[in-house]
Amino acid sequence: MKRLILIRHAKSDWSDLDATDHERTLNERGRQSATVMGEWMRTHDLLPDHVLCSDAARTQETLARLRFGDVPTTYTHSLYLAEPDVMLRLLRKRTEDCVMLIGHNPGSAMLAEMLVAKAPPHPDFDRFPTGATAVLDFEIDSWRDLTTGRGACPLFEVPRALMQ
Repeated sequence: MKRLILIRHAKSDWSDLDATDHERTLNERGRQSATVMGEWMRTHDLLPDHVLCSDAARTQETLARLRFGDVPTTYTHSLYLAEPDVMLRLLRKRTEDCVMLIGHNPGSAMLAEMLVAKAPPHPDFDRFPTGATAVLDFEIDSWRDLTTGRGACPLFEVPRALMQ
């Protein structure tokens, strides 16, 4: 079995008008959300073997605030605003059992929708808001065998629900 933990970066800060989209960091709510999501993941024993992370400032800060420590990580520009086919290509090259992918929308939402056999009954799954985290399980031995429409989604959560 292979497991994908798919995360959309937490809420970004739009206050610095001089920052490029790639340079935008998290706002205060985003920082709190990422920390809460990290706590939620640890509660559910969701520790990845490897992280694939967009090299944008907001995705890197999201990962740092999840507080997973020294998990091997690949930062790549190819995940910056990536389409699902790019994400799939990168996943199919991995060998670890549990991979976390931290990216952006609309790609993250589209990938989650493509991979599941049946979407979870969560009202936010379709739109995959900032900080959304989907745990997707696949009955495959190798990521090379990853195909669409075959994953199960045993867990899906958004920070807003945990912060109420």
